[in-house]
Amino acid sequence: MDTSFTDRHWQSADGLTLHFREYGTAGDRPPVICLHGLTRNARDFDNLAPYIAGQGWRVLVPSMRGRGDSDYAEESDSYALATYVEDLLALLAQEGIDSFVSIGTSMGGLMTMLLAHEQPERIAGAVLNDIGPVLETAGLDTIKTYVGQGRSFPTWMHAARALEEVHGPSFPAFDIQAWIAMAKRTMTLCNNGRISFDYDMKIADPILASPEAAAPVDLWPAFEALKDKPLLLLRGELSTLLSERSFADMQKIAPDADSAVIPRVGHAPTLDEPEARAAIDRLLARVA
Repeated sequence: MDTSFTDRHWQSADGLTLHFREYGTAGDRPPVICLHGLTRNARDFDNLAPYIAGQGWRVLVPSMRGRGDSDYAEESDSYALATYVEDLLALLAQEGIDSFVSIGTSMGGLMTMLLAHEQPERIAGAVLNDIGPVLETAGLDTIKTYVGQGRSFPTWMHAARALEEVHGPSFPAFDIQAWIAMAKRTMTLCNNGRISFDYDMKIADPILASPEAAAPVDLWPAFEALKDKPLLLLRGELSTLLSERSFADMQKIAPDADSAVIPRVGHAPTLDEPEARAAIDRLLARVA
């Protein structure tokens, strides 16, 4: 499989230089844009993006402001969903993209719903990965225990073990190699030789200051904007952020949506699982 990509950039309205990876080439199909979760970056889709590009799709994978190779914001209050959506619209404008298939993990799924609510014509199809209109308190509380902590580690093994301590309940089937791979997706080697998380610790400020910062109070209208689109709903079997009840309610509102529960995974599936890949293949076939 060809895993090559081009590093590219775009500008935000407030002057930040933001980074994205481009896989594949443009064709008659709408492009696929992979949108990562709160503390993640473009490397989160290291395996999925080339897999999709290998099927003839153009794939863009941005790192949102404050993550990966994108600039950090001066003010932490710009680390908000509305701003992330504005940044995404700037990317679409630069690339001349009228509509796209969104694969949104966690925060990326929230961005997808908000964009669908504001400009539904932009969404040609969507994958919501372990996210919905209701964010469970237990899952949010877990996120608050680790986001913005600013820890660093002397080796990749130490980094992997630290991730396992926090996220072990969500990935009980992971072996040490899987934890090291996750560490290399989420962390970076700093100039001082230490390994630290690859995001601006200030992204935590709005979330820790106000529960509403994680997501608007009522996201159901935003979700309903997707109900007639080609739509795939994914839930990790062990998820504490997307409940079984909310997942069932989403399927009632969008009866034509495909859905899958990824076994032995919590928040959030990596999208490398066979069940996730098969479901994404079905979704892309609907769009194509």
